[in-house]
Amino acid sequence: MLVGVTACGGGGGSDKASGDDAKASGTPSASASPSPTKPAGPPMLLDTITPQTGTTVGVAMPISVIFTNPVAAKARANVEKHLKVSTSQPVVGAWHWMGDRRADWRPKTYWPSGTKVKIDADMTGVSNGNGRYGVHGYTHTFTIGDDVRADVSVTGHTMKVTRNGQTVRTLSINAGSAQYPTWDGTMAVIDKQEKVHMTSCSVGISCDKGSPNFYDLTLPWDVHLTQSGTYVHYSTGDPNPGSGSARGSHGCVHLSLSDAKWFYGQVKQGDPVTITGSPRGKAPADNGYADFNLSWDQWLTGSASGQQTTMAL
Repeated sequence: MLVGVTACGGGGGSDKASGDDAKASGTPSASASPSPTKPAGPPMLLDTITPQTGTTVGVAMPISVIFTNPVAAKARANVEKHLKVSTSQPVVGAWHWMGDRRADWRPKTYWPSGTKVKIDADMTGVSNGNGRYGVHGYTHTFTIGDDVRADVSVTGHTMKVTRNGQTVRTLSINAGSAQYPTWDGTMAVIDKQEKVHMTSCSVGISCDKGSPNFYDLTLPWDVHLTQSGTYVHYSTGDPNPGSGSARGSHGCVHLSLSDAKWFYGQVKQGDPVTITGSPRGKAPADNGYADFNLSWDQWLTGSASGQQTTMAL
């Protein structure tokens, strides 16, 4: 699981992945015992595999594998070969490296709802190209749930929520200001929390309590979109969002209290939230799970083994 700052704001593009969601090195995620013959050199371990095994996630959720140590470019094709993706129906996809420690697998287009997915990370004896060798195998299984999507129009001050192609509700929103614009593009939900403590200082906006941009708030119904601090949530400073309120956020998407609570109950990890009309540009693909902000051709340039069709589950 990705862990990041807890505030709306400009923030950086890339993320530091850590946390305890489906720790690959922990016993709940392990599917095999250590190799009886220990390879030469220190071990190569996986820090996390997301989604967590047994979960139901949205149609834009990638498989994200975080290694504890850098994987050399020369070793990535072989590592990818040992990261086997199987599904209950054929899906075309590919791996893509977000730097040297994170590899994501995403389908070419969104996952079909109802697909059952299995990732076998058979790392035993596999080299990372830097003198380390895998000593464990890991398995995660998860399911793709209903196709829930949210489409946000910054200029229209609306968010349309659909489920399996049918419009459920259209909500009034406010997004970022001219000074602090919201990220554009598609961001899969990272996680959600009923309450989050948010501070302007944590994202570099202002640590001066006398500044009009200073805030130190605990806000409810928070749906997390980027590592740099983008959320969909309710803000006490913008209680009635919409085109008539003339308010802007510090980069988050604001809903009314009742709408925020409703939306929180509709979405799950991996559901795509697509934002249009902001001048900021698309969130970088590694800023959370914004994998679909890359075109398929761009995605394949970061793959060592190229496009593949999943094995039968």
